[in-house]
Amino acid sequence: MIGRLKGIVSEKQAPEILLDIGGVGYEVTMPMSCFYELPNVGEMATVLTHFVVREDAQLLFGFNTKTERALFRELIKTNGVGPKLALGIMSGMTADQFIYHIDQGDINALIKLPGVGKKTAERLIIEMRDRLKNFGGFDLFNPAPDTTTQAGQIDGAKSEAVAALQALGYKANQAEQMVTKVAKPGLDVEQLIREALRSMVS
Repeated sequence: MIGRLKGIVSEKQAPEILLDIGGVGYEVTMPMSCFYELPNVGEMATVLTHFVVREDAQLLFGFNTKTERALFRELIKTNGVGPKLALGIMSGMTADQFIYHIDQGDINALIKLPGVGKKTAERLIIEMRDRLKNFGGFDLFNPAPDTTTQAGQIDGAKSEAVAALQALGYKANQAEQMVTKVAKPGLDVEQLIREALRSMVS
């Protein structure tokens, strides 16, 4: 079981990073809420991980805190919720919001998340309500790094943001609409993704 990785951030392309550890590159997929907090390319990072072994792949999912990883593990314990769906849930809603909506049985809020239909929302509420009562409130949406793009790069940033949202489970048209709604000069890719996700739960 790989529980933690510490190395140089070699590449960042939301929602994945490449972590260089002694010349070996580890591909790690992270919720956007965790991705926002990563240091810049070329800097050292420590990532807590959850290792998934499938017949066709070995996957690493990364988190910045034990609480974030614990929530991910609680999500994938739920019937019908795999790692990709859990990743989308944690990217599309803060932990505070998710726990609140589960506690309130708010199906309408949950079905705004990528890949979550009415049946999945009902299952999440039924199976997770009691398990989440011991989780303290915390906001996964921390401020993104204070970096900006040039106005001429906005189309490229939008394209990358749309691709990242599709990787999280949103359909192409929906991802395009989400990004277009919040796009403006001065926002980088990470900021576009964050604002697009926030617009879905506001």
